[in-house]
Amino acid sequence: MTIDSPASLGAALRGRIALPGDEDYDKARTGWNLTVEHHPEVIVLAEDTADVVEAVRYASRADLPIAVQSTGHGISVPADGAVYINTSRLAGVTVDSDARTARIEAGLRWGQVIEAAISHGLAPLCGSSTYIGVMGYLTGGGLPVLARTYGFAANTVRSLDVVTADGELRTTSPEREPDLFWAVRGGKSNFGVVVAAEIDLLNLPRIYGGSLFFDGKHAERVLPTYIDWTSTLPDEMTSSIIFIRYPDIPMMPAEIRGRFFTTVRIAYAGDPAEGERLVAPLRALGPELDEVADMSYADIEEIYHDPFRPTPANNRSALLTDLDDTAVEKLIGLLGPDNDVPFGGVELRHLGGALARPLTRDAAVGRQDAAFHMFASLPARMNATHYRERVLRTLSELVRVLGPWDTGRMLPGFMFNDDTTSEAVRRGYADADYQRLVDVKTTYDPRNLFRVNHNIPPR
Repeated sequence: MTIDSPASLGAALRGRIALPGDEDYDKARTGWNLTVEHHPEVIVLAEDTADVVEAVRYASRADLPIAVQSTGHGISVPADGAVYINTSRLAGVTVDSDARTARIEAGLRWGQVIEAAISHGLAPLCGSSTYIGVMGYLTGGGLPVLARTYGFAANTVRSLDVVTADGELRTTSPEREPDLFWAVRGGKSNFGVVVAAEIDLLNLPRIYGGSLFFDGKHAERVLPTYIDWTSTLPDEMTSSIIFIRYPDIPMMPAEIRGRFFTTVRIAYAGDPAEGERLVAPLRALGPELDEVADMSYADIEEIYHDPFRPTPANNRSALLTDLDDTAVEKLIGLLGPDNDVPFGGVELRHLGGALARPLTRDAAVGRQDAAFHMFASLPARMNATHYRERVLRTLSELVRVLGPWDTGRMLPGFMFNDDTTSEAVRRGYADADYQRLVDVKTTYDPRNLFRVNHNIPPR
């Protein structure tokens, strides 16, 4: 047994490793998006930070690429031949109710953090799914449900513990190694393995939120009304509209099974009575289902009803300018009820507000001047070639149709399988920010060990 063999690595860990051919190898290498398969050289099921350090040092000595997974939502590049570090067992969370902060470890999902914080009347600035891993979300910048009110979740991060490519554990903050702290919050997994974070919590035990479901045949009047409505809103109101076709399968509730809906999602961080007044113009359109109400922050995932189990999906995204009548017409022409669009959803999320203001803790995710974020997710059917081709055609046509309103930029947290080229990755950042990211990468990972990602190569 050599000192740098996988077996010797396994012997040095509190956790364990999984190798090709092992009984649990296939389960351990499977991420959330089943369209991407990974065939790593060795999987490290880390039990603690020391295991992550050992795994990174092993990869550095062997000159192997490093992939990082908690829930597996974010890995869109095959981790073939890599040291694949699974952090899902690092699941500690500590809440300081007086300081309104939480220390969270890398294996947590947002639902676990919400549960810990809500018992103190506090809440984390999370995204639409409580099944998403905390670190992939924060390192992608984090677009919260309450984005217009509070901005990017990266702004709530006070410090990060990062294992860099040299195998050193570094605590970064605005005062300690500030360039690395800036880069990791938006630069994703390019700079190391984030094993823990300290974040601010909100004094927000309740919000006014939910969804308004309109039969898809009303899309022609719901979409333009929604676009006009967003121009009147205060920063406390964050919302989105989604064209969504539900599959005709037994597990779907009868009222939505196999049907097409235009659904407006509401998240208001203010007095419920004022929220009700603001939503009144949408309610006047006559939704078939109305789930908008005062709700506990603990139930925030019920606004979006995101998938709660791994699924194969093809995704695209874009940042858009204000949408005019022509844009509305083209979207209806492509996604409206008369079109045989594959099941899945195309969402437009209203931006602006706090997202357009500078961050108090500057981060690589920056500020955004876009009016809307487009996110399309069309589930794939594995081994169904014709269906997959239909999905990809729909996504390509969607991007083409929205071309005149595309800002040319993307959010780092919404770059997917088709966004891994160097040109696409650059779209996630302002030019000056990208060059600064390259500088930080050159300092902390000059050999580009962390490259199983939307890669920012060193200089």
